[in-house]
Amino acid sequence: MSAGAVIFYVFAVITVGSAAVVVLARSLIYSAFALLFTFFGVAGLYVLLGADFLAATQLLIYVGGILVLLLFGVMLTHKLYDLDLRSGTTQFFPGLIVAAGLFTILTFPGISKPGFWRWQWWPFAGRGLVYSVQWMTGPGRPPSPTTAQIGAEFMGRYLLPFEAASILLLVALMGAAMIVRRRKDA
Repeated sequence: MSAGAVIFYVFAVITVGSAAVVVLARSLIYSAFALLFTFFGVAGLYVLLGADFLAATQLLIYVGGILVLLLFGVMLTHKLYDLDLRSGTTQFFPGLIVAAGLFTILTFPGISKPGFWRWQWWPFAGRGLVYSVQWMTGPGRPPSPTTAQIGAEFMGRYLLPFEAASILLLVALMGAAMIVRRRKDA
């Protein structure tokens, strides 16, 4: 096994394991700190894919902004001092069955050989739904920085949608601030 494969599996285990802790932990603080490792694992996977801009964005926005805001909101809010910050597990087994079924549906076609997995309806033997996967592959490219290309696209062809999205987010933020201010005054 190559060093790149080992690093990939390490990041994959960190990401999936900490995401499981986020979902299954009874304490909100433990879930928030496990979310930190999930975000770092996803950023590491982006680095392995050669997507340096996405990795930096993942760290700056999700880890640096959203997660820190979540932790401050949970730990420093004065209204939460008398509350028990634990959540109960509800419908664990139905959720586990659904998750295992989705995992099987999503991964089995990727690991099976083309033509290996076939679904056939009983009355129409041989004429039913046949499911097989053939991956479309292209020539590989060595990892290279993508930040300059993404920046040129944002400031060139996608300038109008980029600015429209920023104005929409600004209006949504102002609307949220107005709603909160009205609730305080009432």
